[in-house]
Amino acid sequence: MNSSLSGAYRGRFAPSPSGPLHFGSLVAALASFLDAKSQSGQWLVRIEDIDTPRIVKGASDLILKTLDAYGLHWDEEICYQSKQLDFYQHHLEPLLNANQLYACQCTRKQIKALGGIYNNACRDINLPFDNQAIRIKQNYPVKTFNDAVQGQVLVAETFATEDYILKRRDGLFAYQLVVVLDDINQDITHIVRGADLLEPTVRQISLFKQFNKKAPNFAHVPLVVAEPGFKLSKQNYAPSIDISKPQLALYDALRFLGQNPPIDLIKENVADLINWAVVHWDLTTVPRVNEIQLIKNDNAPHCQFLAL
Repeated sequence: MNSSLSGAYRGRFAPSPSGPLHFGSLVAALASFLDAKSQSGQWLVRIEDIDTPRIVKGASDLILKTLDAYGLHWDEEICYQSKQLDFYQHHLEPLLNANQLYACQCTRKQIKALGGIYNNACRDINLPFDNQAIRIKQNYPVKTFNDAVQGQVLVAETFATEDYILKRRDGLFAYQLVVVLDDINQDITHIVRGADLLEPTVRQISLFKQFNKKAPNFAHVPLVVAEPGFKLSKQNYAPSIDISKPQLALYDALRFLGQNPPIDLIKENVADLINWAVVHWDLTTVPRVNEIQLIKNDNAPHCQFLAL
């Protein structure tokens, strides 16, 4: 990726500790790491543990242990979102004072009955904030952006213009808010992640504008799916990657990302494999598709992939 931003490259990988890393997580982590290191940049790890009901005990430590075993060594101290609550609340206050936030009493069931898109029904009725969801007035709608892998991305206008939640009714801060504030706070210049986050990116870009900050460059690599529309995820019980023998999974992840690694890399130690990958990283050869199906064959030594 050729940076359009001045200054040093700062990338990040931000897993949620809802379980161990699986092959899809590895693809995203490896892509973000290689893109940073190929440009002599910094690569940070952020643990997105803001959604406390989904946290699995011990998952954070296992994720970090796995990244280390796979040669994906981070720069700087690990950021844990659960330790940033005062920071997030502090940055809500200016939006509140500028009349950019409002309380919403609408339930998910009610919104689903409307077709799944919120109709901004509570925007002008001045509900009290106690025990209600807090939405932002979408005054900076973004409908399209240029992605370094996927090209020009266009989202539905109804999604782009919807007032969305920044703080949930249960008091937890929403993903859209915390991810943008953390990226601002950590001076992130480039975000390389899975294509399942393509659509939410327009909200994040709009929120950068709301905070009067420049958005990072975005690159969304293909999502690993077990079948079309069914991504590998912790919630879908995707198997964790082998922490004792990283070479084969790293080799397959490089193939998935279109990097054409030589088969002999499997015989190398992890450090040498990663060094090869950094030197030969080419974002332009990453497939420009949203999903790639992972096909496992017990009789074959390596995974097969089918672009969708």
